[in-house]
This record gives sequence, C-alpha cells and structure tokens, in this order.
Amino acid sequence: MKKTLLALAAIAASSAVFAQSSVTLYGVVDASVESVKGDKTVTRVTSGNLAGSRLGFKGTEDIGGGLKANFVLENGLNVDTGATGSSTRFFDRAAWLGLAGGFGEVRLGRQDSPIGDIAGNVLGAQAYDDLKLLPTRAGNDFRRSDNAITYLLPTMVPGLAAQVQYSTASGVTSASGATGAEVAGSNYNKAMGLSVKYVAGPLSAGLGYESIKDNATAANDQKANATLVYAGYDFGAAKVTAYYDAETNYKVTAGAKRLTVLGAKVAVPFTPEFTMVAGLSTARNVATLDTNGDNVQIVSLKGIYTLSKRTAVYALFTNVNNGADTYRSVDNADSGTAAPSSATANVPTALAKTTHGIAVGVRHSF
Repeated sequence: MKKTLLALAAIAASSAVFAQSSVTLYGVVDASVESVKGDKTVTRVTSGNLAGSRLGFKGTEDIGGGLKANFVLENGLNVDTGATGSSTRFFDRAAWLGLAGGFGEVRLGRQDSPIGDIAGNVLGAQAYDDLKLLPTRAGNDFRRSDNAITYLLPTMVPGLAAQVQYSTASGVTSASGATGAEVAGSNYNKAMGLSVKYVAGPLSAGLGYESIKDNATAANDQKANATLVYAGYDFGAAKVTAYYDAETNYKVTAGAKRLTVLGAKVAVPFTPEFTMVAGLSTARNVATLDTNGDNVQIVSLKGIYTLSKRTAVYALFTNVNNGADTYRSVDNADSGTAAPSSATANVPTALAKTTHGIAVGVRHSF
C-alpha cells in the first residue's frame, strides 16, 4: 500500500512538473496570385503578401519563484515553391532564448530590432507596404538583428512597453565580415536600439531608434541611424495612424541627404468581417543623391475579409510614383541610384516610371 501511494505521489509530482513546461507549434500560410508591373508585367503565384508565411516553435517553462524560461524558433517559408525563407539559415525569422521575471525579460539571439518590431508588427513591412518597398532600415536590413541582447522592461505603467537592445553584429553581409559574424577589432554592424510603445483605449503611439556602426562595406566607422515614430487613434468608424521615418548616413555617400518617409493609414471596418485599409506616403531622398528628383509617392489599398478565426481572404493594390532618380517597385529589387542590372528583377529600368502591384490571396494561421 505504501509503495502504491509513493508511486502515485511520484506520478502526480511528475505531472505537475510537465504542466509547468509547454512547447507550441504554430505558423502562418499565406498564398496569393499577383500581377506586378515594373519594366514589364509579370503574373505569378507568390507567398507572404499579407503576412509572412512561417513555421515556428515557442516554449516556456515555469522555473518557480516568478522566473520563466522562454524561447522562439521561427522559420520563414515560401508557399509558392516550398522553399525556406532564407538559403543560408533555417530559423531566419527568430531564434532566441530568454529569462523573464519581475525584473522584465532578457532575450539572447536573433530577434526583432526595436524599429523592426514597430515596422513589422504595427505599421506593416510586407511586399506591398511602403516601409518594405522603400529602402528603410526598419523594413529591410534591420527588420531583425542577429547576436542581439534585448532587455524588455517590466510594465510600470499600464499600456506602456519599452525595450533596449544591443547587437554585437547585427547581420548585414558586407566585405567587412560574414553575415552575423563578429569581427575582431572591428565595429562592423554593431547596433544599439530602443523603443517605447503606449496603448490607452483608442490611443496608440510609439517611438523606435537604431544606431548602427560601420553600416557599409568599408570599416571606416561609417555610422548610420534611424528613427521611426507613429501615433494612432481609433474613432470606432475608422482607425487613423500617422508615422514618420527618418534615416541618416554619415561618411557613406558624399552629399547624401536624410531619407524621410511621411505616411498615414486609415482602416475602416465596414462589417465585423470586412476591413479596408487605405495608405498614402511620400518619401524624400530615396536614392540618397544630392538632387531634387529622388522622391517617391506611394498609394496602397488593402481589403481583408475574415472567413473564420484563423482564415481570411484579401486583395492588395499598391501604386508607386517614382521621381527622376528612383526605380522603386513592388518587387523591391533596385539599387537605388542606378537602373537595376538583374535580369530577373521586374523593376523599372527607365527613369520616372510609375509601377504597381495587384494581389488576391488567402491567409491561414494555426
């Protein structure tokens, strides 16, 4: 009898331990048919236009004493071909481990940068969004950071979230070092960032900042920085969000001006199932040339119809009006200051050309 009770107690104890630890498999599958007009027009099946397709694992363990261990491993994928999101790494979207408690949370590994978190999770950084289409750091090179040490502050004011981050090598490839590799005696792509986000009822606002060292191929202390701010208000009948992105290079290009993006989005829920989002933005000094013709105007429309808790269908339209010295398109594959050389890139090879993209697709999350 005593042995039976001891066995039952051991089983109960082990069950309690298992109940304190969990691992979740999750993902997003997003596929669409699109027609993109650049120098020519191409129609194709593509992946991740509304939300990035991905497969991930996340887990947490309650260690006790208010302390938890958390991790996320997340891989991007392309539904159109079945390929992974990156040819050089498996968990290209996230790979971090952290400890959380009353002090906040500390995370180590590849994760969202502070400006990338705002761009991707608040304003949008997919192919049809301006912060991705334009050469912003928040939507492109510094959307995520390798080798990052992130401290998420504890919630001291309801609705207020803040974080600071330092990367020993943020992960942009150049002649100064391999992607994500720290180089002895070099500051190449070391980065420091921070962000503050606030939500109070219908009001939302935030600010993100990133400072990067040696943000170019030559190791000459070529500093760069980026600042992204936004504010939004939900009126019920419509939610309006305005944002401003400003990015500066130092010692990179002689006569280079500051890249700025000023934009606004209006989301109108016509029914509980259907929402329409209209966006307008203007970007200045896109080609970072000392000229007056490198500006871009972008108009976007996004319609989303929710079929269920996990599945939605959508339609997207983005129109890009290029200035005299820019070559932007929904394909986002230009060199900025000269006509693209890639034979496969469907981007304008003539100056001052208007481009657009149209997509219809479905997104499922699990």
